[in-house]
Amino acid sequence: MTENQKSKIRTLRRKGYGYGRIAKELEIPLNTVKSYCRRNADEIAEKPKPAVEYTGEVTHCENCGREIRQIAKRKRKRFCCDKCRNAWWNSHLDQVKRKKVYYFVCPTCGKEFHLYGDSRRKYCSHECYIKDRFGGHGNGR
Repeated sequence: MTENQKSKIRTLRRKGYGYGRIAKELEIPLNTVKSYCRRNADEIAEKPKPAVEYTGEVTHCENCGREIRQIAKRKRKRFCCDKCRNAWWNSHLDQVKRKKVYYFVCPTCGKEFHLYGDSRRKYCSHECYIKDRFGGHGNGR
């Protein structure tokens, strides 16, 4: 590979060209371009990451009220950080959209109870399970 080709590879990589496009343009094998770029990664700056594009819309964190600048082409942010998101959802459990709620009647005490996620549960509490399983005599078996 000539110095001229090396120089062109560096220039084209900085412009954001991919390995295949550089190989076609310089008429050299794709693997030659890849190898050169990997071995000389310090000299070759990868294509720069695009700057974040803001929509101009400013909302406020639902937990602490801090300003949040919305990013274009992304889902609208409601919280400024994970800490606020977790705190808000933990204090608003009634708004969690649960998909499957099961309703049962405890075979031991007859109490009606509902729970989320486990369709195999039979008893309303561990105490009722022990009473039903071992008779609740308390004889220390």
